[in-house]
Amino acid sequence: MEAERNIGPSKENDPYAALRFPEFRSFIGMRFFLTFAYQIQAVAIGWYIYHLTKDPLSLGMIGLAEAIPAVGIALYGGYIADKSEKTSLLKWILGSMFICSAVLFIITIPSVSSTLSSSHIVWTIYLMIFLIGIARGFIGPATFSLMAAIIPREHYPNSSTWNSTGWQVASIAGPAAGGLIYAYAGISTTFFIILIFLAISFACIFFIKKKPAQFVPKENILTSLSEGIRFVFNSRMMLGALSLDLFSVFFGGAVALIPVIASEVLHVGAEQFGMMRAAPALGAVLTMLFMTRHSPMAKPWRNLLFAVTGFGLSIICYGLSRNFYLTLVFLFLEGVFDSVSVVIRSTIMQLLTPEEMRGRVSAVNSMFIGSSNEIGAFESGLTAKLMGTVRAVVFGGSMTLLVVAITYLKTKKLIPLGVKEIHTSK
Repeated sequence: MEAERNIGPSKENDPYAALRFPEFRSFIGMRFFLTFAYQIQAVAIGWYIYHLTKDPLSLGMIGLAEAIPAVGIALYGGYIADKSEKTSLLKWILGSMFICSAVLFIITIPSVSSTLSSSHIVWTIYLMIFLIGIARGFIGPATFSLMAAIIPREHYPNSSTWNSTGWQVASIAGPAAGGLIYAYAGISTTFFIILIFLAISFACIFFIKKKPAQFVPKENILTSLSEGIRFVFNSRMMLGALSLDLFSVFFGGAVALIPVIASEVLHVGAEQFGMMRAAPALGAVLTMLFMTRHSPMAKPWRNLLFAVTGFGLSIICYGLSRNFYLTLVFLFLEGVFDSVSVVIRSTIMQLLTPEEMRGRVSAVNSMFIGSSNEIGAFESGLTAKLMGTVRAVVFGGSMTLLVVAITYLKTKKLIPLGVKEIHTSK
């Protein structure tokens, strides 16, 4: 493909190039506060449900409740994102997420929760997570398309790095803040603060001009959706990166078991739990800041395999650790290695995808990657239920290494190649 001949490290030497666009700064603000709120909510829900149920499988059910609708609606969400004005669509999506979080706030108010059984509270939480999962099926394609519309093509690598960095910074602050707020103020106050940050995220959208759709459907919806799938499967580099990420994250979802590790293995409280949740994101954001000056795109396939191997090893060590501070180190390294994979994959997608197909291609990415964390969380919760928490974590890391080994054997020819040459390999 001609597009694949133009891939490569950006020639732009300015590490702040993307941030010089005001709309991109508003976009980063919107994503930051949304992610920050979402991460606080994930911490609060995981800790709250586990202490209501004392069942590791209940943590896996949280991921499954969100992944099923997110995957199920993803292709349609991509189709809608391509044919819709992006900022208006995002307002509807964030408004829906705000309502779901408001319900979570209401049912955790002491005067309300005291009238409900634990079972009713848990299933209401699952329902709200399910509805948020539907919103996620739309928000991924919408934000992916919007970012490309506000940044010139030559700045895509830089914008992808800053976009991922903003997400990771929120992922550091969110879990830490969630653990502290939950520990000192309780669950209902935590959800009230979540609503405040969701409102700020919503406000950021108003600083971004309307972006008309680049795609006007001329055929039926099934034909339009199949175009996005065919595009991904015809791109050797994109399909390989998505597949590797999918299976490694699926089996490496043992991070979802942090509440159990913190409580039952390390015997620490909510504050330390928040630190454990923040450690992977801290490793990721520091690595991404490094990558604003030192791109991993020179030899992407080699770097991707190295990164996922490191990811699997860090998961195994995290599962075997019995020391709190050593566990933080291994979780930090998990974030370091994962961030390299994220930047490589997101840059490839931005550079290879035509304007009129961004929503649908992002939807395929969501089906591969967007919900693999949640499905991986379910896998980890289920294996923890069947074989014990520590064995489940070690099993997940070992399966990640097996996936890397299989991928290495099937893609040896891609390893020494630079990104420009990958399309010529068979």
